[in-house]
Amino acid sequence: MFPELTRDDVFRLETRRLWLRWPRMADASAILRHAGEKAVAEMTASIPHPYPVEAVEPFIFAMRKGNALGEHLVLAITPRSKPNELIGMIGAHRQATGVPFIGYWLGTGHWGKGLATEATQALIDTVFSLSEIKAIEADARVINPASKRVLEKSGFRAEGSFLKSLPARGGLFPCEQYRLDRSTWAALKSWGTSGWTHAPEIEPSVAVDTPGEPCPA
Repeated sequence: MFPELTRDDVFRLETRRLWLRWPRMADASAILRHAGEKAVAEMTASIPHPYPVEAVEPFIFAMRKGNALGEHLVLAITPRSKPNELIGMIGAHRQATGVPFIGYWLGTGHWGKGLATEATQALIDTVFSLSEIKAIEADARVINPASKRVLEKSGFRAEGSFLKSLPARGGLFPCEQYRLDRSTWAALKSWGTSGWTHAPEIEPSVAVDTPGEPCPA
């Protein structure tokens, strides 16, 4: 599902304001600071609160290993002008159904600026462009209207509510299921409708570091 191109740690995506790259061990303190915020953690299935310090580096190693094996594509969200400064994370994960699942989070200081939408659309473009998958799925807690807006602005269609196990939250919680079909994505890209927020001149691009640039740790 995830091609050879994404399995090298020089892989990155660039958008108008963001640089999405593989997570690094040097990101540990930023992950602990941002993901450790209660407001961030409580909207996720797997981020504990408080976030144990000893869990951060094993998490980064697991994400890098999964990227290298093509099991998922998990990227650090960073400002384009400060690519070493992690402000969130986003990933596309393999599911048994063959339909990948997208999840993301941002530190609270970066909410309300459209950055999650920008990162989500960049990853959507990449997954559809580099694979033959027919659809992408996502979900959001029903009490998380901001995340639902991100998905809706990215072309996802709500498919109803369900109870989802959120291990880090300790039980089952109501969530809204979303799906984006390839045909809808292609139509939004070709129509350039207002529902697709990035314009052609700020399309995300796949880039590879030139020889001589430092590789991630």
